[in-house]
Amino acid sequence: MPTRSIYLDHSASTPTDPRVVEVMIPYFTEIYGNASSMHQFGRRAERAIEDSRETVAQILNCKPSEIVFTSGGSESDNLAIRGAAWAMRQQQGKRHLLTTPTEHEAVGRTIRQLGDVMGFRSTILPVDPQGTCHPADFEQAIEEDTGFASVMYANNEVGTIQPVAALGSLARERGILFHTDAVQAGGQLMLDVQQLNVDMLSLSAHKFYGPKGVGVLYIREGVALESSQTGGSHENGRRAGTHNTPFIVGLAKALEIAYAEREKHNAHYQAMRDRLIEGVLADVPSARLTGHPDQRLPAHASFLIEGIDSNTLLMHLDMNGIAASSGSACKT
Repeated sequence: MPTRSIYLDHSASTPTDPRVVEVMIPYFTEIYGNASSMHQFGRRAERAIEDSRETVAQILNCKPSEIVFTSGGSESDNLAIRGAAWAMRQQQGKRHLLTTPTEHEAVGRTIRQLGDVMGFRSTILPVDPQGTCHPADFEQAIEEDTGFASVMYANNEVGTIQPVAALGSLARERGILFHTDAVQAGGQLMLDVQQLNVDMLSLSAHKFYGPKGVGVLYIREGVALESSQTGGSHENGRRAGTHNTPFIVGLAKALEIAYAEREKHNAHYQAMRDRLIEGVLADVPSARLTGHPDQRLPAHASFLIEGIDSNTLLMHLDMNGIAASSGSACKT
């Protein structure tokens, strides 16, 4: 057995920052009321949730009322896609969706299912060998019937950063709702929704040193969105279900820390990333860097190594104390 372990799978999940755990604990043991209850325990929980909403809204440069708390990135993606698709079909009669082949399955599979079950059509936009979706290809794919597009901000497998602001601008000019899965970008890239030109944006706390099982969906004011589940009128009727107060508080704290320390950490991440890339390419002749060489996440490196099965390689790495992955954990 290895004498030490090295964790290189932060794209799949990060450890929870102790400072985040610290602020969460009182909401398990002291402020444990249901945030929808009228008594003092409920009011204190509700205040914590609304304070958290304001924190997230400040970082995203939006209104607190545009923030919806969810159970994570997959739910946020599903709510955005299904909710927008149902609403646009009912209100506008549009049935055409745009996306890319490099999306997380929470986006890709959801869009395919809308086609199989609900009669929507989708166009899979081309990407270049580095995984980039170019604005010219996006614009060319727009049809009269196009009402929704989803392109991820940064890819979780190869690290490529998409030109989301340019794509979002094109979508807005043509009256198309634009969603970005920013789960992998959270904590590393700018999240100003005004600069990104997005109508909806998904985040998940466990990608930026927050707890697992809690996420965010930003929904621009005025966007028509059908709720994907029924129940109470939580989250302004967008997402039914009792609020997970400690996890929501943890998400807000994690995002606050991530953005306060982002520049410092990104410089460190990038230096370590570049050192790893240089070493692998120098020592493994059959290795090739995948993804964009420059427009990539600062904490991400992805390689294609010819002549070896990825599962075999990962098994040997694990036996030597190194944790890595060959793709999205949600596919395995």
